[in-house]
Amino acid sequence: MNLFETVKSAVTVKQAAEHYGCKVNRGDMICCPFHDDRHPSMKLNRDYFYCFGCGATGDVIDFVARLFGLSSYEAAKKLAYDFGIDPDKPPTAVALKKPYPLARAFRDDEMHCQRVLCDYLHLLERWKVEYAPQSPEDDPDDRFVESCHMIEYVNHLLDVLMFAELEQRVNAVDMLLKDGTIAALEQRLKRLEKEVQHRGKEREIA
Repeated sequence: MNLFETVKSAVTVKQAAEHYGCKVNRGDMICCPFHDDRHPSMKLNRDYFYCFGCGATGDVIDFVARLFGLSSYEAAKKLAYDFGIDPDKPPTAVALKKPYPLARAFRDDEMHCQRVLCDYLHLLERWKVEYAPQSPEDDPDDRFVESCHMIEYVNHLLDVLMFAELEQRVNAVDMLLKDGTIAALEQRLKRLEKEVQHRGKEREIA
């Protein structure tokens, strides 16, 4: 049994969604993380998910890959690491033990940092395309400049948080939370989202 089969046999979509911070209601529905979903429209089945709003669907590996912007192989490795899965053992031998409180608190902080950084990275990637200068004579837009400067750094931080040794990940989370980076980014992303929504309403009125 390969890594993909082992992971999919050991972890349900619901378990993964809950582990990565999604709130699952009694009907195994969540607000879709892949579009602006204010009311739960994604159904979590054991082996696959389906969003009735945007049509997103796939298995547990697809869910994690899309959630964090990873390849399928990277998502499978992340699931195996986060759930303590040994790909050389059959799924029946996998024991998903409950973490100690401090370990759980760290994992929650780590996931929060990853989600904020992923959102910021997606914004930067969009800015790099949308606000690229149209000619050499154009003054570069501040958002284009920021994307050029920050994309590589944010990718590095995400690589550390997802794939580095535990000590490096702990140090990275501690730094990001204590120096206010994550809090500031989260506030900025929320403010930008409100501005986009406000402009959309103004266009509707016009």
